Amino acid sequence: MESLNRYSRQLLFKPIGEEGQRKLLNSKVVIVGMGALGTVIANHLVRSGVGYVRMIDRDLVELSNLQRQSLYDEEDAAENLPKVIAAERKLKKVNSTVKVEAVIADLHLGNAEELLSGFDVIVDGTDNFSTRYLINDVAFKLGIPWVHGGAVSSRGMYAVFIPGKTPCYRCLFPQVPSGLGETCDTVGVLSPLTDIIGSFESVETLKLLVGADHNPNLEQVDIWFASSLQMDISDGHNPECPTCVHQQFEFLDRSSEVQTSYAILCGRDTVQINPKHLAQFDLAQLAKQLKDAGTVKKNSFLLRFTPNDSVSMVFFKDGRVLVHGVEDIVEARKYYSQYVGS
Repeated sequence: MESLNRYSRQLLFKPIGEEGQRKLLNSKVVIVGMGALGTVIANHLVRSGVGYVRMIDRDLVELSNLQRQSLYDEEDAAENLPKVIAAERKLKKVNSTVKVEAVIADLHLGNAEELLSGFDVIVDGTDNFSTRYLINDVAFKLGIPWVHGGAVSSRGMYAVFIPGKTPCYRCLFPQVPSGLGETCDTVGVLSPLTDIIGSFESVETLKLLVGADHNPNLEQVDIWFASSLQMDISDGHNPECPTCVHQQFEFLDRSSEVQTSYAILCGRDTVQINPKHLAQFDLAQLAKQLKDAGTVKKNSFLLRFTPNDSVSMVFFKDGRVLVHGVEDIVEARKYYSQYVGS
């Protein structure tokens, strides 16, 4: 019992108690994305005594992250530390009795099953739609519950998806949104919001691990305008869902029409991003949404967006995007997710 003393306040909470705490200590959770949501989730799960926490992220700590990404500090940014490495260092000081694993990787169809298999729960700390559809495919293919969360501006949402019990993410959102979506890099995000949504995701994860009933709702909240919405998704099954009904895991299939292709243009330090189903960009609307995130120049054929001194992005009406200044697909995916949102 001595090893459980650090969790004494959690043991006093009857829905967990000693039996639940021992379940937590023997549980394995994987978090995809270690930005604002991921840092909150990892912090709560490690402090709560989840025995094994794997963290997956492709990015480095930057100064602009510190406003909301609670595990990082100025020294991490100055050292250009990968987020998962900085998080691992902090969390091992918080709770040395649990296993914290840092994986520096871009989650994609080639590695997703390997990186997400063998866990009791998958938790969404991502900031883009395509990765969520990929998580959903893996979760429902392998039979692993997953907890979804998202936060942008002052609005957030979360939900729990359990194979064989609840609808899947694609039942509720059949198609990947096309065109430019709102992201933290285009419309910002409030730090209290990411704390709130990440905390709710953590609670739902703990419920799953101890065998308690999960929240059956898709919960939405706007913390600036003090509004909220609950939507019971228990009966939201799509009888023709490709994923959970027909077992067609298109986001794990390289030949699927839902995939986005990437091509490195030789000798040009450029990656071309070319969705199979080309989305029509409204260049005027695009210019309006990107104007506060960098320099925008537009003509009737294309829009050039320069977020920093080394990179520029060229958007074409048919949905193609050229990312100039990079020759690495993972880095191009990062910029595409930041400013296109999927």
